[in-house]
Amino acid sequence: VPSRLIGEKVIVRLHPTEVEVIYKGKPVERFPRLQGRGAHRIDFRHIIHSLVRKPGAFDGYRYREELFPTLTFRQAFDALKDSQGERGHVDYLQILNLAAKTMVIDVETALEALLEAGQPFRFSDVEALVTPDKPRIEELVAPLQPEPAIYDSLLEEEEVHHVG
Repeated sequence: VPSRLIGEKVIVRLHPTEVEVIYKGKPVERFPRLQGRGAHRIDFRHIIHSLVRKPGAFDGYRYREELFPTLTFRQAFDALKDSQGERGHVDYLQILNLAAKTMVIDVETALEALLEAGQPFRFSDVEALVTPDKPRIEELVAPLQPEPAIYDSLLEEEEVHHVG
């Protein structure tokens, strides 16, 4: 279940082919029921928030291979690790977090383009391809351009008011 539900009370309904998780009376998850001992299914969306906060945990994570939604993500991780060393883990987790917040296919398409280019890349490069219309802070906040003439007119009004 999503990591935000750790410590919360949930109802789990087991059906013949699926598992349903209910929180506060509302279904929050539904996934295929796994058969056999030792079977596991990890949805990166459920744990990515924790890993982004503690990227060092990624290396020793028992189910780390489950954190590569497609082969392209695995190739991207390897490329980031080759070009950045340990810093590559941090960028990869940010990329995975972006995939959780947006669409996996959009992030995968960006990764494919960057891998095909054969140049080292960073999270910011992926983000720019996935969210090209995302305004930068400089675009959101117009620089303050005070006009001294406005203040002069206020002083003139003040003088006229006191004279009369």
